[in-house]
Amino acid sequence: MPDASPSPAQPPPFRPALTAGGPLQVMVVDDSLTTRTAIARLIDSAEDMVVAATAASAERALAELPCRPLDVIVLDLEMPGMGGMEALPRLLAARAGVQVLVVSALTEIGAEATLRALALGAADTMPKPRSGGFNARWRESLLKRVRVLGRAARGTDETVGESCAGRASTAVRPRPANGQDRKAPRIIAFGASTGGIHALCQVMADLPRAVDLPILVTQHLPPSFMEVFARQLTAAAGRPASVAQTGTVLEQGRIYVAPGTGHLLVGEVGDRLVAAIDPAPAPSGCLPSVDPMLQSLADALGGAAIAVILSGMGRDGALGAAVLAAKGGTLIAQDRASSAVWGMPRAVAEAGLADAVLPPALIAAELGVRTAAAPRVSATWP
Repeated sequence: MPDASPSPAQPPPFRPALTAGGPLQVMVVDDSLTTRTAIARLIDSAEDMVVAATAASAERALAELPCRPLDVIVLDLEMPGMGGMEALPRLLAARAGVQVLVVSALTEIGAEATLRALALGAADTMPKPRSGGFNARWRESLLKRVRVLGRAARGTDETVGESCAGRASTAVRPRPANGQDRKAPRIIAFGASTGGIHALCQVMADLPRAVDLPILVTQHLPPSFMEVFARQLTAAAGRPASVAQTGTVLEQGRIYVAPGTGHLLVGEVGDRLVAAIDPAPAPSGCLPSVDPMLQSLADALGGAAIAVILSGMGRDGALGAAVLAAKGGTLIAQDRASSAVWGMPRAVAEAGLADAVLPPALIAAELGVRTAAAPRVSATWP
């Protein structure tokens, strides 16, 4: 049974408007008084963040939202009444730019709830510990995630990813033509991490049906999540998705997901494109990593590919994007305003590698335009 939450005698004091240098403002939403109090204390113990409000229900959180400047909402999924899953898109719609971190026991049970929450717009998830589990290790994980998301919410995400630490913000630079035409694509490849699932599902839902090239997806997820993730993409895109294996023939109109055990590479056998899975360490330290996927498209296809870099922490994909661009490949990066964490797309955009920097809906349209005259690679997608 969840703990009953006593009615406060008066609402918490109103916090001042957000400033870039002020503490991150966090709302904790959980029907358990014990959990709500424990999380609030951990957050308030950090010098760079403060609990601006707490709520025992999603309904109460929605009522509080207009009154409080917020960067991050820590949200439980299992609550009486509306519930966190139903409330999630409403919270995001009610406060533009706020980031939602789901902390729920459901995320520990399996991938279904986690991926659904991420698809609905949660920027990140983490399992809620059992009684007595709010230890130092869990605290550090919580604070790190809140810190990353809070900085992203304020547009001060220069410290997103260790490789970006301390780097001053620079302007997005358009990619120079250098007299080299972009090659007609034979394949589309997506790379994403934190916040990327929501963006990816948006692109897939809006992708014109006429776009029938093979689609590769490298998303930072554990191996046990990949089959569920593929099913989620099938539902979002209305086209079949599966986890790739070494030797998988890449067919038109189908989506292939990198397994969590290796990087998704592409080779050519005769007139067919074939997948290969490589577990070797990548420069980014990610498994799977976007860099090897883009490198293989540059090597095997001579750059005849479109790569789309979506929301994610760090710089994975930047090295491979540079190689692909040099071979005449096309690069599209998600824009800052629509990204939960503008780390991965930022690295590509600020390096001058992106042909376009767009929100998800416009990325889908751009892919339709850029693949209109693309060569066919295998059996027609029905």
